[in-house]
Amino acid sequence: MSVQWYPGHMNKARREIEEVMTQVDIVIEVLDARIPDSSQNPMLNTLRGEVPVLRLLNKKDLADKTRLNLWLDHWRGSETVLAHPFSTQDKADVNKVSQWVAQMVPHRGTAEKPIRAMIAGIPNVGKSSLMNALLGRRVAKVGNEPAVTKAQQKLKVTNGFQLLDTPGILWPKIENPDASYRLAVTGAVRDTAIDYEDVALVGLKFFMADYLDALVTRYKLKTVDADAYEVLKVIGSKRGALRSGGKVDMHKAAEVFLSDVRTGAIGPYVMETPEMIAREEILVEEAKALKEAKRLAKLAAAVPQRQQQQNREYRHDQSQPQQTDKQDDNQ
Repeated sequence: MSVQWYPGHMNKARREIEEVMTQVDIVIEVLDARIPDSSQNPMLNTLRGEVPVLRLLNKKDLADKTRLNLWLDHWRGSETVLAHPFSTQDKADVNKVSQWVAQMVPHRGTAEKPIRAMIAGIPNVGKSSLMNALLGRRVAKVGNEPAVTKAQQKLKVTNGFQLLDTPGILWPKIENPDASYRLAVTGAVRDTAIDYEDVALVGLKFFMADYLDALVTRYKLKTVDADAYEVLKVIGSKRGALRSGGKVDMHKAAEVFLSDVRTGAIGPYVMETPEMIAREEILVEEAKALKEAKRLAKLAAAVPQRQQQQNREYRHDQSQPQQTDKQDDNQ
C-alpha cells in the first residue's frame, strides 16, 4: 500500500523538533496501545538521541492486556525508556504523568528549573486529549482525524513542569508495508488516502487469525470461510450494507467493519508483538538489500549510449593499419 502523508506542515514539524530538542529534558511520546511499534516514529528516535522518553500506550481500554504486557517487558530495563499503559479518560493515569516524568528527570522540577517536556506522537493517537487532560482545560483541538494539531504550543502544567506540544508527524516513507496497513486499520491514516476494502480485508485476516472468537461473537457467525472477502460479505449482509436487489455493498461493509475495529466493538486487541516486529525488520532489511543490489546492477548495465559509441570508434581506430604521409619527390 502506498500512502502519501508527508505534507508541508509535517516537514516543518520535523525542523521544529530538531530546533527544540536541545531545549527539552524529556519526550512524552503518545503511542497507540494497539500498535505499539507501528505508531512509533523512527525519525523521532533519531532526533531525540539520549533524551529520555516516556511512552504512554494510549487507548489501553482497546488493547489486549496480555499482548500489551509483552511490550512493557520488552522495554523494561532501558535507562532512557519508560512505558506505561494509559488512557486520557482515566484521571488516575493523567495524575501519574507528573510522577513518571519526575522519575525520568530527577535533577529538575522546580520553579527555577522546571522539567521541559515535549509531547510528540503520530496523528490520531491522543496527543491533544493528553494536553487537555494534564492542563485541566481545553487548550488543544481534539479530533478523530489525523493531523489536527498543526502549530507548536508551550504550556505550563505546574511551576515545575512545562509542556511543549509538537504537530503530529509521520515519516516520509514507511519501509514496512505491514506497518502501513496496521496504521490504516487503526485509523492513523486519513481515510481518503486508503482503499477501504483493501484495508478492511487486511484487518479481517488479522482478526480471523488472532482473535477469531471475538469476531464470531461480534457478528454471530455460524461458520467462517477461509476467504476473508467472503467473510466481509457475510458481515456486510448481517449489518445492512446492501444495495438494491440484496447485493452486498463491499465498500459499506468495509466501513462497518473498520468502524467496529477502531471503536473496540469487536473487542480488545493488539496487532503486533516484539517477536513479530523483529521478524518483519529482518525481512525489510533483506528487501532493502535486494533492491539496492538491483539498482547497482542496473547502473552497471546502463552504460550511456554516447560512451558505447566512443568505445566502438576507439576500437575501430585501433584496428586500422597505421599510414604515413608520402612526400612527392618530384616537387
